[in-house]
Amino acid sequence: MDWMAYTVFVLPVLIVGIPLWGLFRGVKVYEEFVEGAREGFEVAVRIIPYLVAILFAIGMFRASGAMEWTVEALGPLLRAIGFPPEVLPMAIIRPLTGSGSVGVLADMIRTYGEDSLVVKMAATLFGSTETTFYVIAVYFGAVSVRKTRYAVAAGLLADLAGVIASVAICSWLFG
Repeated sequence: MDWMAYTVFVLPVLIVGIPLWGLFRGVKVYEEFVEGAREGFEVAVRIIPYLVAILFAIGMFRASGAMEWTVEALGPLLRAIGFPPEVLPMAIIRPLTGSGSVGVLADMIRTYGEDSLVVKMAATLFGSTETTFYVIAVYFGAVSVRKTRYAVAAGLLADLAGVIASVAICSWLFG
């Protein structure tokens, strides 16, 4: 039998095995589970303001027409360096939110078709970059870190590298 056939047992073993191991070790499994769920709920309540702020800012940016204006204004410069302006909305939204960037990608697929070069670039960008501001807001906010120091700069630099690599590699492979 192929080893892949055994992968169906991974989740059941974890779901049953971990509580059994806890019981074997004398841990009050249910009480610990409830305590963890309570702490998780507290974290969720603490990060809600950060999430609302990010989603509000993105909604205002798109609804105001600022996204379209930015793409139009930077279009000639972007074309000159070989960057399709159609990909810019994904490059702007991706560091902010994962679900927003999925929406941008879905709009691009409807507009340009799933086999177009700009959609391949945007999809590659989606997979090779991070939701930097979302991660900082949620995870740093969850542990009450106020000074992010170099995290924002490092995350945005990594995102920029992902954007450039996505466009360059897709242009090379598909262009």
